[in-house]
Amino acid sequence: MRTVAYREALNEALSEEMEKDDRIFLMGEEVGHYDGAYKVSKGLLKRFGEKRVIDTPIAEGGFVGVGIGAAMVGLRPVIELMTWNFSFVAADQLINNAAKIRQMSGGQFTLPIVFRGPGGSAHMLAAQHSQSTEALWAHIPGLKVVMPANPKDAKGLLKSAIRDNNPIIFIESEVMYGDQGEIPDGEYTIPLGVGEVKRPGKDITIIGWSKMVKIALGAAEQLAAEGIEAEVVDPRTIRPLDEDLIVESVKKTGRCMILEEGWPFNGVGAEIAYRIGRRCFDDLDAPVERLTGADMPMPYNHHLEVQCLPDVPRAVALAKKLLYLE
Repeated sequence: MRTVAYREALNEALSEEMEKDDRIFLMGEEVGHYDGAYKVSKGLLKRFGEKRVIDTPIAEGGFVGVGIGAAMVGLRPVIELMTWNFSFVAADQLINNAAKIRQMSGGQFTLPIVFRGPGGSAHMLAAQHSQSTEALWAHIPGLKVVMPANPKDAKGLLKSAIRDNNPIIFIESEVMYGDQGEIPDGEYTIPLGVGEVKRPGKDITIIGWSKMVKIALGAAEQLAAEGIEAEVVDPRTIRPLDEDLIVESVKKTGRCMILEEGWPFNGVGAEIAYRIGRRCFDDLDAPVERLTGADMPMPYNHHLEVQCLPDVPRAVALAKKLLYLE
């Protein structure tokens, strides 16, 4: 095992896959000469050249469309969006082309393309740059949505995403690029659609993804000090969702809370809660609860921003409520 940063794990995945397959190329704003806005693509231009690491204008609708066309004719693009907040500029390309061309062509075209970049809130970036978009993209048939929570998952899932023959929405947390974590030595991948139990427990299931896994693990640690064993489940892939893993955990614990950075209405957590209710109704000892981001645009002020996001104290309090301890 080696300890690397989240951004370094992503860089390794890109470099290793580009080395193996010369059809893979990276394209986006500042990915080349600047080494990427978050340094994920550091060194790739020098290693692979300007034909495979391509700096673009500030025109998401344009270069996303170019990537889709390239995938249709046999290349395997990785399109970096400087932030998923900018994906709305390319919404028509992503929704009406990337997601639908394979089905509308009767399988005559495949779309082996990865759209990746940072998402969610960061620090004081305000309403237009602090949005969790996974519920929007997961709503679209034809798109797979992946959200790694640590360096090991980031590398293994990105390698699988690049090898997949479908369009992948790959959302990285904007505040986790410097996070350190262990990754296996040598070649490995993590299959899409397979979640993971990050911490075993028997009293309550806590479900979270991306940076919410850190909140879930922090809450589980505090609960453990009081003799409460919380099981932390990370779906890793929002669509396809590892529903069986979630159901297995909830059937074991009888209680469940879902942590979600995004807005509550029509959120991913609402879909997961519905599926739990449908399959675990007789196993639940309490209603499924959600702790989400505030139902409002993100304020710029740091203190207000903190109040808008799930945190460990609120997660602990909600878990105790579900366990009828408060």
